[in-house]
This record gives sequence, structure tokens and C-alpha cells, in this order.
Amino acid sequence: MVGTGYVGLVTGACFADMGNDVTCLDIDAEKIATLRKGVSPIYEPGLSEMIVRNANANRLHFTTDKSAAYRDASVIFICVGTPSRDDGSADLKYVLSVADDIACELERLGSKAATKTIVVKSTVPVGTSHRVRDAIAAKTTVRFQIADNPEFLKEGDAISDFMNPDRVVCGVDNPATAATMRALYDPFIRQGNPIFLLDIPSAEMVKYASNAMLACKISFVNEMASLCERCGADIESVREGMCADRRIGNQFLSPGLGYGGSCFPKDTQAVVSMGREVGLDCKLNAAVHEVNQDQRAHFWTKITNELSLDLRGKSLAFWGVAFKPKTDDIREAPSLTLMNSALAAGARVRAYDPVALDHLAHELPQVERFDDQYSALDGAQALIICTEWAEFRSPDFAEIRRRLAHPVIFDGRNLFRAAQMSELGFIYASIGRATVRPSAPPAR
Repeated sequence: MVGTGYVGLVTGACFADMGNDVTCLDIDAEKIATLRKGVSPIYEPGLSEMIVRNANANRLHFTTDKSAAYRDASVIFICVGTPSRDDGSADLKYVLSVADDIACELERLGSKAATKTIVVKSTVPVGTSHRVRDAIAAKTTVRFQIADNPEFLKEGDAISDFMNPDRVVCGVDNPATAATMRALYDPFIRQGNPIFLLDIPSAEMVKYASNAMLACKISFVNEMASLCERCGADIESVREGMCADRRIGNQFLSPGLGYGGSCFPKDTQAVVSMGREVGLDCKLNAAVHEVNQDQRAHFWTKITNELSLDLRGKSLAFWGVAFKPKTDDIREAPSLTLMNSALAAGARVRAYDPVALDHLAHELPQVERFDDQYSALDGAQALIICTEWAEFRSPDFAEIRRRLAHPVIFDGRNLFRAAQMSELGFIYASIGRATVRPSAPPAR
């Protein structure tokens, strides 16, 4: 596994758990030293335990030595990042750098070495796996196989997703590579879930098309939520009626603050960029991204309109920093957009998250961080909920009211029943529903 980020580490640990001998390679010596101690550098439920178990069984190894990692590997997975450039296109410098390293090692090993299969698992634009193939072939005549194997791992449920996949997608260009990939994934698909052996460009596109579809559903329901607010409808009731249609379903159709994380909006922007490069204006995907970004601005406007006060020197409390629960990933998190807006308005920001505070300290060091959710509330003008962590769903409302300067909650995840919040004495603003106010003066 080249790269011990989210994809490489989960993939390597899960393959090792099935009995394979796996070496994870990274240029970050500090990260490798941490992994050798059995500590995962990312938060993913069950991952640290899996790393320790397989390292102790001598099936999972960590190294910074490229030659040692490549020398004995029969299959090499490229799992490095493909960050977005300013124009939205994917930056492939890390992928192509790995291709150069592999070519050098193949040339050093010579033609007598067993044929290696190079698998691009990083999310890459269509045509990249063939670019990797050509880059390696330009530097060595030693035979190798190329494949593409997109990942479909949900942060917070990645181990379950890998061990029990909905489907496995592999891009191959010859029967031998297909046989290698089928044998590697056979233990994971014995319960009947399919493996699709496609041509390489189609496999690369499956990843982008899947993520673009999910992003579209998220932006769609948020646009409907905004329309509901203006028309006096309740998005929760609308969603219930709509999702009963089996053609529509209920996945990724919950209103909120929009998507974030490592895949969104990066992959949506990459689709737009791919279209631009081939002369196709991907209008729908561009609009999906625009709606998503507008959702955060719309929610901030709701906050400022309701508070209707000068926020300079005032405190706002945030529950949730990670872009979703069960992860410490704050990349593209809606919370950061809202916190930055609050800071720009002169407010003091107080935040709690079960696992993501260390990343917040690096990203926004001026934000005050608290180890428990209630301490973050003390003296704040309002509570703003950004992540649907389970512990936020049934909080001590009396304690919330006691600690806040004013009983005001802005819920970006629709965690509570509006009628209940009115009865409890809160001003409660959510997504796609009318703001409710206390039905009786709150007890203090």
C-alpha cells in the first residue's frame, strides 16, 4: 500500500485481516513510527485494533523504505492523495511520482522478477491509470500489469464497507489482471455481492459518477428544504412522503448543512473539470456544487437574522466540527465555514467535538475548544449544531438552557422535534422547517 492515508491504511489493514502479507509504505517517518506503535493516525472505529492484531500476527508492516516495500510485493496499490487544484481539477503529482518510483524499482529488479500488478486505488480522472502505465513503461522494459480499483469507503463505517462491500469494481485490460484482482477480492465477495471487471476508463468513471450522484441528492434535498422554508412546508414531512416512493428511496436525502470530507466537493469539481477538458459543460454537477456552498451561507444568514445583534465580543457555541459523525475528518466541513463567518463578524467561537478538536486546533487555533459539550455553552448567545453525533440527539436540555445566555439553538442537522423545543422554552431554527419559539416563558 503506497500511502497510509485513509484509503491506504484501511485497505491494507483489511487485506491483512484476511491473511495477506501487507506492507504499508509512506514517506512520512513520523506517521510510520506512530503506526509501528499500533496507533492509527486517523480516527476510524475499529481500525487501531485491527492494526495491532495484524501487526502482532506479522501480517501488517510499515516502512519508509521504497525498495523494500516494492521488492517482494506481487500487487502494489497506489493510495496517495489527489487534491484539488485551484481550477477544481485533480492534482496527480503524487500518483505520477509513485509511478516513477515503481518504474525505477522494476528496472532494478530486472526481467527475471515475477510480474507485478500495479493498482491505482486513488480517485483519479479517467485516463490516469493509463498515464501511470505509460509513465512506468517509459522508464523500464520489465513487464507489469495495470489495474484501477476505486474505493467506496464511508468514513466512520470504512471497515464494514471493505469487509462487506456492496460491490467491488476493478478496471482491467487483460484476462491475467482480471484473474489477479478476482483472486484478491474473492474472500470479500463470497456472500454474493458482485465484482465488476470493467475496462479501465469505465472503472475510473464509476467512482466519479457514484459520488456525483450522491452529491446531487444532498444538494437536491437542501434546495427543496430552502423552498419549504419559503412556502411554509415542512421538509421532514415532505421527505417522508417523497421517500416512500421506492424509485426514490431515502439514502442521502436528509436536509442539512451540505456535504464535506475528502470526496465531496473534490470529486464533484473534478467531474466539472473533466468535462471542461473534453469540451462538455457539466451544468448539473456545477449547479450541485453551487447549491451545496450556498447552503452554508443561507444557514449563516438565518443565524444573523435571528440574533439581530452586533456579534463583536459575543460568544457562539458549536457542537460538532467533523464533517460527519464517527470521523475526525474536518476537510471541507460545514462547521469551518460557519466558524469562519462567526470569527469574521467579531464573535468568539467555542467548540466541542468528540474526536476532531486536535484538527480544529491546527485549522482554526483562535477557536476555544472544550472537552465536554456543556462547558462549551457557558455564556454563549446561541448553540449551533453542525454534526449529528449520537450524543447530541438526547442532551440535557435544562443544562443547555442554564448555560446559554439565551435559549437559542440553530440545528443544522434537524436532530430535534420542533414542537418539543417550543415546549422546552427554546427558540429553535433548523433546516427546511419554520423557526419555533417558546410556547411558555422558559424556566430558569
